[in-house]
Amino acid sequence: MKKSSKRHVRAQEVGDLKKEYQVDEAVELLNNMPKARFDETVSVSVHLGVDPKQSDQMVRGTVSLPNGSGKTVRVLAFTEDADGALKSGADFAGLHDMIEKISGGWLGFDVAVATTSAMKEVRSVARILGPRGMMPNPKTGTVTDNLEEAIGAVKAGRVEFKMDKSANLSIVVGKASFSQEKLSENIEAAIDVLSKLRPLEFKGKFIKSMSLSATMSPGVRLSPKIYSKF
Repeated sequence: MKKSSKRHVRAQEVGDLKKEYQVDEAVELLNNMPKARFDETVSVSVHLGVDPKQSDQMVRGTVSLPNGSGKTVRVLAFTEDADGALKSGADFAGLHDMIEKISGGWLGFDVAVATTSAMKEVRSVARILGPRGMMPNPKTGTVTDNLEEAIGAVKAGRVEFKMDKSANLSIVVGKASFSQEKLSENIEAAIDVLSKLRPLEFKGKFIKSMSLSATMSPGVRLSPKIYSKF
């Protein structure tokens, strides 16, 4: 049996982790836990009631966090106008040259955006980018002819999320160094966006459980009162 670290044990002693909390209470509890030596990423983990085997019940989307994600995002733009994309804030840009680099094993970026015309070529690396959640997709606003707007949104704190085969998903909502107020605002924005992605044909409880955690912390359960109406 794996032994918990002393810091993890101390974190569990900060409050009752079997209890369910409102957003502000959960953020305060998380803030009182022992910190790691780096600025941990804070995420909301969700278990949905949908059936992942049904294509019409897949859940994925994006949320523009009001206070940003706290993460420096490296953006790759697939486009023939590489100079224009770089001037718009992309860290890397190009089309055939970028596809060749990716085919060779390079993945030195966090988010990829593409023009609609470039997607015909980009599909050749779908088997590489798709499983990693890095493939541009119109549903997440990363396939567009307004690359300047897309790049700006990603840099400003728009984060993507996608349900896995077990009907679980995780949404990044900020960093441990954020103030409690900023974290709470980001969490509420994420829950609001997720609640609106309920599949039209789905009957039943959409959000079954939800918890908040930092990279190295135990999870803090969020009260069903926050999302029971969904």
